[in-house]
Formats: sequence, structure tokens, C-alpha cells
Amino acid sequence: MADHHIGLIVPSSNLTMETELPRMLDARASIAPDDRFVFHTSRMRMKHVTPDELRDMNAQTERAALELADARPDVVATACLVAIMAQGPGHHCVAEADITSALRSEGSRAPVVSSAGALLSGVEALGARRVAIITPYMKELTAKVADYLEDAGIEVVDALSLEVPDNLAVARLDPADLRDHWRRLNLSGADALVLSACVQMPSLASIQPVEDEAGLPVLSAATSTAFSILTELGLPPVVPGAGSLLGGRLSGPAGSGAGVRPDVPRRQPCVLK
Repeated sequence: MADHHIGLIVPSSNLTMETELPRMLDARASIAPDDRFVFHTSRMRMKHVTPDELRDMNAQTERAALELADARPDVVATACLVAIMAQGPGHHCVAEADITSALRSEGSRAPVVSSAGALLSGVEALGARRVAIITPYMKELTAKVADYLEDAGIEVVDALSLEVPDNLAVARLDPADLRDHWRRLNLSGADALVLSACVQMPSLASIQPVEDEAGLPVLSAATSTAFSILTELGLPPVVPGAGSLLGGRLSGPAGSGAGVRPDVPRRQPCVLK
């Protein structure tokens, strides 16, 4: 038996990341019963998904990282995609570097992933270059997410904003509704569908059913984060019933180029020490 300790940095009002991520990793027991996962969470205050509250929350990152350093996790994931993407293209590299610096200052050597960077890596690992996205955000923030993806070389062919500003209300959205919402998107030319570009909007229960119906790979910020966490732990990024990204058909980690079409431009990875 091996215990893998995962540190999470989440908004104070986030309920979903600590639900979907354990469910995914617990589901691996059917294929890897010797791997066990232990979660340690530090929270940053945020109740409404607005630019001002997101900036205020980001200012708490160092404190949250230092708290996790004391637990000596094996990997740390920061899980609020829009808080990073709203700061402008490429900011996941800055956020990951800041958390890494805080961890190193306390002697922790844990690698760092962000849900924002993980989504980029997940799309790339699937060999996709054009995606459609669903977000719970107001349209202004959804546009920032789309711009972020576009800057990374990922074309957003269509986007659907559910416009729910209260973060607790986002957590209460029924994931089954996504099985209808995706039909409102124009998927012409899309290589993949991001069913939830937000770690707070529940989607895990609908990932595989929508993929089966839509006939193209379906991923989310949460499944992408799970993929990156498993990769950093040196474990096969496989979770049964969680879509193609975690389906076991990709032969290498996100960003390695495994499974990526040769015509898809490779983004430059963050360089962290």
C-alpha cells in the first residue's frame, strides 16, 4: 500500500474539488488497489466570482501554500481556474512559480499544478486544437477564459455562460443538466468539449455520458487536474468512466506530446525550480 498525500488550495466556498477529485482517485482502486490518496486542504476566502474577489483571493496564495508546506504533501494543486485566467494569459506560470517558491522556502519539494495549466495540458494531451466550453461564469469572465485558451493556441469555437455569480450556487448546479446544456453549443470543427471550465461546477457524473453522445473527447477542469496530479505522482493517469483524457489511451504525461497530433502547435511549458 502506498499513501499519496495531495495538497489542495481552494476557494473557501469551493465544495466540488474536494468531492470530484477524491471520487476520481478512489475509482482507481478497481485498477490500482495499492494506491491510496490523502487530501490536505488550505482555503482562501472568496464567495462571489467577481474580478475584485478573485484578485483578493489570489493575494492569499502564499499563506495557503505555507500552510500546506507544513504537511509535506507529495504534490500541490491550486484549484480555481478563473482566478488565474482572469489575471491574463500565461498567469498559471506565475501562480505555479509563486506557490513553488513558498513551498521551497519551508523545505517542501512538492511539484505544483494549477487547474488552469492542467486544462491547457489536458487539451494538448488529447491532441485537440479547437474546443467548445461551458462555464458557470458571467459572460465577461467566460470571455477571459476563452482569451486565455486562445493565447495558448487553443481555438474556442463556441462558449456557453450559465451566468451564476454566487460560488455556492455554482456548487449546487445539477451536473445532469450538462447533458442538455452541451446541445446548445455549436460543435462544428471542435476537437474536444470542455464540459466544465470551472472546478466548482459539478460535471463528473456527466463526462462519460456526454462523451458517448457527442462522439468527441469530453474533459473538465477537474478531470484535467486529476490527470496532472497523477502524472506528477508518477502514476498512470487512468480513471474509469471519466472520459478519454483519463481513459488510459494516452501513453505519456500531459505536455509530453504523447497522443498529440503532429499538426497541433506545442505550447511552451512553465519552467519551475
